[in-house]
Amino acid sequence: MQKECHLKKVTLPVDAIESEPKSFIFMSEDALINPDKLLVLIHGNGVVRAGQWARRLIINEDLDSGTQIPYIKRAIEVTLNLPFHFFFCLLHVCMCLSCKTEGYGVIVLNPNENYIEVEKTKAQIQLSSDISDEPAEKRERKDKVQKEIKKRRDFYEKYRNPQKEKETMQIYIRDNGSPEEHAIYVWDHFISQSAAENVFFVAHSYGGLAFVELMIQREAEVKNRVTAVALTDSVHNVWHQEVGKTIREWMRENCCNWVSSSEPLDTSVESMLPDCPRVSAGTSVCLQ
Repeated sequence: MQKECHLKKVTLPVDAIESEPKSFIFMSEDALINPDKLLVLIHGNGVVRAGQWARRLIINEDLDSGTQIPYIKRAIEVTLNLPFHFFFCLLHVCMCLSCKTEGYGVIVLNPNENYIEVEKTKAQIQLSSDISDEPAEKRERKDKVQKEIKKRRDFYEKYRNPQKEKETMQIYIRDNGSPEEHAIYVWDHFISQSAAENVFFVAHSYGGLAFVELMIQREAEVKNRVTAVALTDSVHNVWHQEVGKTIREWMRENCCNWVSSSEPLDTSVESMLPDCPRVSAGTSVCLQ
């Protein structure tokens, strides 16, 4: 992302101290000062990280197929005096955004990096085993049995797996402990502070759910700043997320969800959800 796309890595939280867990996002140099257009990319859930769409495609195909690199390179292109169209090609989906004389500013979210894992100390392990509402006698008997089981298991593990994993605990990143929190945090500290008149989102799979949650939490701001949203196999659900009527109406006008389908590209696909239009991505392969 830094070498190929010339993006900069920005640490989160913005006011993080040295000792606390941290995450990051990628941004183009002009992301916050581009007066015209800003493109925000959000990938799905699982093992993918900032700048990736699908690891399976990265491994089996190439970087152009499984990463956001082609999107970013095309978005930050500087045009001359003639307009050009920016084609989103994930899942063979094309969404045209008209450009003027500058490229897009770009922000790449990193919604799956929510915590770090650290090895538990002996005191923490002991504390977790001591916390119980059971009577002392019953707990002592259970502890004795567990110690015997652990002794036998450790003896076995010593030969089966010499590199046995240590017992760990998760420490969540402040204000970024979930994809939804991450999207809202990046909106509050970066996207909403940008100079761009038009903000565009491309959100894949769970990224679509995170965007809808952002709309629920920041409805007026999103409506004022976001021009269009391209969803790809989004897993959002307006009923489960309790999306109000005004948001559903906005989504019908400003969002489109390209879904896995064997129908020709852009063929309308029926949906029982009263939100944005759903059309065929022209492929039955779903990226996860």
